[in-house]
Amino acid sequence: MTTPRDLLIVAMDTETSRPLERGDLSLALAGAELIDLLGAQAVRLDDDRIVPGYRPTLPDRLLDQAASSLIQQSPYESVDDWLWRRGHGLAATYLSALEDDGQITREHRRWHPFGAGQTALADSPARRQAMDRWTSREAVLTALAAAAGINGTGTGDEQDVADDAVSTVLDAVHDAVRELEGERQRRAIEKAAFDNVWRGPGGS
Repeated sequence: MTTPRDLLIVAMDTETSRPLERGDLSLALAGAELIDLLGAQAVRLDDDRIVPGYRPTLPDRLLDQAASSLIQQSPYESVDDWLWRRGHGLAATYLSALEDDGQITREHRRWHPFGAGQTALADSPARRQAMDRWTSREAVLTALAAAAGINGTGTGDEQDVADDAVSTVLDAVHDAVRELEGERQRRAIEKAAFDNVWRGPGGS
């Protein structure tokens, strides 16, 4: 299994006080992919630029797809640009992949990240591995989960990450999630103002 798949399993298997935002989770999954590519030496960071390395054979098809999508020409792509480009719709993509691989079953229960639904995790070695990483508070997974808004993480839970490149990616994920939240708040304010105009002074 990969860090993105483990992160999605944790998101599905952890109680949350509210449904996770799909966009936040997608950004965190894109960051998880990049961290795994760093670990595979498929990329390195030059400041905040993603420089492709040698092209390894990656057994996970989504991670291989991520490696294939790397910008190959200088000045290359920034970590922030990668998160927004690669992260678009990524949560749904990983959900489909888990279902294709038999990691998800259909039943009448609530799936937390995306609200009401009929999906649940199958009992599998992959699920147990992901939850082992989670319960041991593995540093990278914990930081990504915190960025995605998964309950059970917070101040004091996160471990320091020694690798500077990984830390750069994690910081970028947190910044992107905050930017997305700011955009959601801006849209909510604009919608409220628009609704007030239509209601008028005596409207209800």
